[in-house]
Amino acid sequence: MEAYSAVKEKEEYKAPELVVLDRKELLRSKRGYWALRRGQDIFFSALALLLLWPIMLIIALIIYIDDPHGSPVFSQTRCGRDGKLFKMHKFRSMYVDAENQLGDLLKDNEMDGPAFKMKDDPRITRVGRFIRKTSLDELPQLWNILKGDMSIVGPRPALPREVELYNELQKQRMYVTPGLTCYWQIQPKRNEISFDEWMGLDLKYIQERSFLVDWKIIFKTIGAVIHKEGE
Repeated sequence: MEAYSAVKEKEEYKAPELVVLDRKELLRSKRGYWALRRGQDIFFSALALLLLWPIMLIIALIIYIDDPHGSPVFSQTRCGRDGKLFKMHKFRSMYVDAENQLGDLLKDNEMDGPAFKMKDDPRITRVGRFIRKTSLDELPQLWNILKGDMSIVGPRPALPREVELYNELQKQRMYVTPGLTCYWQIQPKRNEISFDEWMGLDLKYIQERSFLVDWKIIFKTIGAVIHKEGE
């Protein structure tokens, strides 16, 4: 099967169509890359945790002062590589009963497909809006990267309830370890991208994966954070 055909970029990227990937070939190819990337993940996540722990402590304190009814860190079950479940950690950006309110908000979902996205989600706290906008809420996932649940770059880890609704093509995004950032994460208007385009970007990354692609995404993520292009 030929790789993705050339695609005309829209702004930075345009998602290719969903394609069937050769899983055995994916697992067999670039073994050296996978081993070195794991070493890179361990080194940089440990370094970041060492350097950023004072900032993370301050963020946790501010979250608690703003809403002392729950833990500053929110842990949620997500699907990792090959659907393996793990606890993903984030700084809490919503009120403690946010999960219970989801059912009432599904009618206002602004994303097609299984994922839920809502620009003016009433469950988000005052501090939560800021840490989402700056992507500071994602910092606890450095621990997930250090443990090996996640990588620095890779498809964002999905909720089990979302994965249950995936078709066979969409499930291919779980052939690799999920990541802190990805092609979708660096799109200028990522929440306006359709669900199939999002999935297409993930499959595009799986085929193109390399250190060059990873660092390109990392640097663009840093730029997006500086310009507050998060959710």
